[in-house]
Amino acid sequence: MPQELQEWLPRHEILTYEETLRLIRIAAELGVSKVRITGGEPLTRRGILDFVRPIPEIPRITSIGLSTNGTLLAREITPTKTMAEALRDAGVQSVNISLDTLDAAVYSQITGRDFLAQVLDGIDAAIAAGFDQIKLNAVLMRGRNEDQLLPLIEFAAERNLLVRFIELMPVSTTEVLNESNFMSVMAAKRSIQSAYGSLIPETEFRTNGPATYYQIPGRAQRIGFIGAMTNMHFCENCNKLRLTCDGKLRPCLGSYLEFDIMGPLRAGASDEELKQFFVNVVDRKPREHDFRNNYQPNRKMIAIGG
Repeated sequence: MPQELQEWLPRHEILTYEETLRLIRIAAELGVSKVRITGGEPLTRRGILDFVRPIPEIPRITSIGLSTNGTLLAREITPTKTMAEALRDAGVQSVNISLDTLDAAVYSQITGRDFLAQVLDGIDAAIAAGFDQIKLNAVLMRGRNEDQLLPLIEFAAERNLLVRFIELMPVSTTEVLNESNFMSVMAAKRSIQSAYGSLIPETEFRTNGPATYYQIPGRAQRIGFIGAMTNMHFCENCNKLRLTCDGKLRPCLGSYLEFDIMGPLRAGASDEELKQFFVNVVDRKPREHDFRNNYQPNRKMIAIGG
C-alpha cells in the first residue's frame, strides 16, 4: 500500500493486551469464532507473542490468523526459532502477507522502504513454520504493478501458496483513487487469461474473506480476486467487526462509523454491559460500504486494520 506516516499514540490511549483479550473473550461468548491480528504491522508491537498465546485457550475461538507485511517473519527471536515459528507455536494458523510486486525498485516506490528481500525471506520462514494456510495479497495499482500479475502467480505456484489480487480502495489519506491508478479485478482477469486461458470458477472454495477463487487451466493452482469497488454484492455476507488499537469498534471498513468501547471498558462496565455494546454495534452495521460514494477515510488504513 502507499506509504503513510502513522502517529504513535501514547501508551495510555492504547488498549492493553489484557483489555483486548477480555474483549475477544466477550465476543467469543456472543458467537465470534475467528480472530485476525492486523495492523499497521502487528509484529512491531512489543510482546506480541505474549498476546497471541492466550487466544487459543479462549472457548469457541477456532481460527487465529495474522496479516503482516512479512518483514519480521524471518527474524530470529532465539538462536533456533524464527518469529514465524514462534507464532505458529503460539497458535496462529494462517498468515496473510502483503506482496504487491517482485520488483525491488517498485516495492520501494510503493512502500517507501527497501524491504523486499526481508519480505521474501519472511515468506520462506512462514512456509518453513508450517502454517495451515499462507495467502499473498497483491493490491492492483495501474501504472505500478500491472506487469507483476504473472510473476506473482508463478512465484505463488512455485511455493504452493494462494495469491489474491485486490482492488485498490479509498483507504489512504495521502493518495486519491482515480482512473490513472485503479485497476479492476476484471481487467486483471483479462490480463491473466490472455496468458493462461479461461480461468475456471472455484465456487465451492472459500477462505475467511470475501475473495472469489479460480483455478488456472491445466494446474491445481488457485488464485483469488477481491473486488470491493466493482462487485455490487461484495458486502452481502460480511460478518466482520474491527477493533482498533485505541479501543474503537468499527462495523465496516468502508464507513465512518466507529464506537468507543474503551470508555465503558475502563469505566468498569460488566461483561454483560460490554456484550450489549457489541450487539448494538452489530445492529449498526451498514448494508454496504461507502467506497463508491466519494468516501474519504477519517483514519489511515494502518490505523483501522485490513
